[in-house]
Amino acid sequence: MLEFACLIPLFTGIFAMFLPVKLGRMILVVTAFLHLQLSIFGWMGKITPGLTRYFSATPEGLLVLLVTSFIFLFISIYAVSYMSEADISSEPIYIGCTLFFLSSMSMVALADHLIVLWIAIEATTLMSAPLIFLHRSKSALEATWKYVLICSVGIALALLGCFFIVLAMDIGNIHVPITFSSLASVADRLDPVWLKAGFIFTIIGYGTKMGLAPMHTWLPDAHSEAPSPASALLSGALLNCAFLGVYRSHNLLYAAGLGDFSSNLLIGFGLLSMLIAAVFIYNQTGYKRMLAYSSIENMGIIAFGVGVGGLATYGAMLHLIHHSLIKSSLFLSSGNILLGYGSKLIDRTGNLAKLMPKTFASFFAGFAGISGFPPFGIFISEILIILGAFQQGRHISISVFIFALVVIFAGASRLVMRMSFGKYEDEILVQENFVRVAPSYALLLASIILCVWMPDSLYQTILDAVSTIGGGVNG
Repeated sequence: MLEFACLIPLFTGIFAMFLPVKLGRMILVVTAFLHLQLSIFGWMGKITPGLTRYFSATPEGLLVLLVTSFIFLFISIYAVSYMSEADISSEPIYIGCTLFFLSSMSMVALADHLIVLWIAIEATTLMSAPLIFLHRSKSALEATWKYVLICSVGIALALLGCFFIVLAMDIGNIHVPITFSSLASVADRLDPVWLKAGFIFTIIGYGTKMGLAPMHTWLPDAHSEAPSPASALLSGALLNCAFLGVYRSHNLLYAAGLGDFSSNLLIGFGLLSMLIAAVFIYNQTGYKRMLAYSSIENMGIIAFGVGVGGLATYGAMLHLIHHSLIKSSLFLSSGNILLGYGSKLIDRTGNLAKLMPKTFASFFAGFAGISGFPPFGIFISEILIILGAFQQGRHISISVFIFALVVIFAGASRLVMRMSFGKYEDEILVQENFVRVAPSYALLLASIILCVWMPDSLYQTILDAVSTIGGGVNG
């Protein structure tokens, strides 16, 4: 059963919390390998969910599962070295909660039942909160409290959205399982008023967890305070899981003939997120907070692409993949910078190119990739989104889109240049090593490879994921 992708990290996480640290590290990496193997088998159709009443192997779910599992492996390898250098006494808690986090995210990717999906997304909040508080500082406590409070309110609103969707089914006197696949088959008979109300609460609720503005306020603090491997998971995997809830709800409205309504909301939230990121990224003082606002920007790009539809939807799914790869690499590189300089403040770093050349190469390449420069895949995804928007005649929206991209690049490049080539007189605290550098390079290399060559099976998975809402390369 594909549900083992949820169960294996759940049970190994329990064991890891009570075992010696060295054994826990081994369990973390071994579980990551097993999980990736299960995800690949599921993606290839060799294993399927057994509890079909609650779970299903949808193309978009398998895509998120595969991306999550792939980056989790490299983050886990990195974390083994990072946690030993960071000298965090509660490392068993980190290992256990990281595996619980993987279990809950896998459950999100496979969930087909509305309430099971809601439970899984709420579980990701509970499992990841201890990771943010791991340093046990006052700022970490504040960030954790804000994360739990804001996301819990958002998830509560999403639950209300689920109730409204069920009410849309009851008013139409429809009796089918409360699953996305079943509801899609009778979507044209669902009450449109309650269906629209359900989507409004869903996009606000799950959009809070996704980091869409103006519900994004938890994200910069949480990403900044969490250990860098946890930040990589929060940005590279968790946000995709929340997006999955929004995307499946959008699919339902599209099937009901209400696609224009949900599309306009997605475009609005997407552009607002990009503009908010453009405003706040310009004068950031911390490099991890800068990367957090970049995540808000990129979630906005994905929401915008899905809202535009057609070719842009295909671009949005590509963007999801490449953002996860590149942003995870950037957060891992930021972990090396934090170990080397002992500070998260940009003004207390500098001359990275000379003092930490290997980390500089991965960090600077990651910045180029996340900014949309070739040969990284975000260059392709943003081009497709822009072309798709022009095809749909959304000239004003795409003008705002491009403006936000330019402003964000201008603001972030100033900060990155200061870190890379600015003056710094002191010596670094911790030297680079292969284990903490190689995962960043591997994730960046994966983005480059997928930019120039994509396996036919992965290409087909993306096409299948976007075909239900009229997306595709010929859209």
